Amino acid sequence: MIFQNELINWYKINKRDLPWRHTQDAYVIWLSEIILQQTRVEQGLPYFNKFLENFPAVADFAAANESKVLKLWQGLGYYSRGRNMHATAQIVMNNFGGVFPTRHDDLIKLKGIGEYTAAAISSFSSGEARAVVDGNVFRVLARYFGIRTAINSPAGKKEFFTLANELLYRPDPALYNQSIMEFGAIQCKPKSPNCAVCSLIQTCYAYQHKEVNALPVKIGKAEKKNRFFNYLVCTKDDQILVRERQAGDIWQHLYDFPCIETPDLPALDDDNFVCKIHEWFGEEVSYELKSSKKHILTHQIIQVQFFELKNYIFNFSKQKELNWVSLNKLDELPQPKVIHDFLVEHQEEMRQRN
Repeated sequence: MIFQNELINWYKINKRDLPWRHTQDAYVIWLSEIILQQTRVEQGLPYFNKFLENFPAVADFAAANESKVLKLWQGLGYYSRGRNMHATAQIVMNNFGGVFPTRHDDLIKLKGIGEYTAAAISSFSSGEARAVVDGNVFRVLARYFGIRTAINSPAGKKEFFTLANELLYRPDPALYNQSIMEFGAIQCKPKSPNCAVCSLIQTCYAYQHKEVNALPVKIGKAEKKNRFFNYLVCTKDDQILVRERQAGDIWQHLYDFPCIETPDLPALDDDNFVCKIHEWFGEEVSYELKSSKKHILTHQIIQVQFFELKNYIFNFSKQKELNWVSLNKLDELPQPKVIHDFLVEHQEEMRQRN
C-alpha cells in the first residue's frame, strides 16, 4: 500500500482547487469529464463554467437545441463530444427519469461515455470501486513499474487496466483515482517531470533506470492527412453567404463559407480553380486573396485560403445548401475556429464596407 498511500498523501497537499471536486453530482462530474477530454484544465475550465451556467441541470441541457450546444462548444474542437453530450442528456431524461446515473454499467451505455469516463463518474459520484485509466494514469504506472508495453496497443490497454484495478484503494476509490490522475497531471508530467521533489523516486523504475523520458511507450500515429480549403467570402448589404456542414466530414452542423477543396494550394490563375469559381459565381466574378491559415486537427492538417468575391452572380439551384444570413445572425451560429478567427479579424471591415 506504500504506492497508494504516497499518492493520496501527495494529493491532499498538492491538489488543485477545481469546482467539480466539490460535488458528488453525477451530472456536474459528467460535464467536467467530457469537456476535459483532450483538453487542458486551463482551457476547459471556462467552458465548464459556461455550460453549467447555461445548463444548470440535465433537463436544461436536454431541452436546448443542438446549435446552441455547438455554439457554446465552439473552440474546444472534437465537436462530436458536444453532440454526444446533447444526445446523452436527452437519453437521461427519457430513460432515467431525469436523474443522471451513477452506476458504471448504466453510464457505459450512454453516448460519448467510454470505460474511463464511466469509471470516473461512478467512482467520484458514488464511490464505486472502478479504477480510472487515462493518459496521466498510463504515464504514472508505466514509469513507476517499468512497463514497456505500448499504452495504445490492445495488449497494453489490457495490462494497464488490470494493474490499475489491482492497485485501486478500495476504502476510498474516488480519493485514490483523483490522486493518481492529479499526480500524473502536475507532478509526473509528460515532459520535465518534477522527479527531484517526488516522494516515489526511490522505488520508481523509470527514475532508477534513467528511463523517465522513454516511458510510457506509444505506437507512432499515422501521418496526418493534408487538405486544402479555399473559402469564398461573399457579402451583400449586411449579409454573408454561408453553408451548414453536413454529416460525413469534419465540423458536422457547424457553419462555414462556400468552399472549393483542391488537391493542393492553387495558384490564383490555376485553370481548374478559376473554372470552378466561374461555374459557381459567373464569368464576371473577381476575387482577392484575403488571408491564409494553417489549421491543425488530430488527424488532418488543413491549409485554408480566404478569397473575397466581387461582381458575382450566384445560382442557388446549383448550391442549394448555401444561404444568406446577417452578420449579426452569424455571430449566433456555431462555426469552426478557423472561420471564427477570420470573422474576428475581418468582420469590422465587412460591416463598414456594407
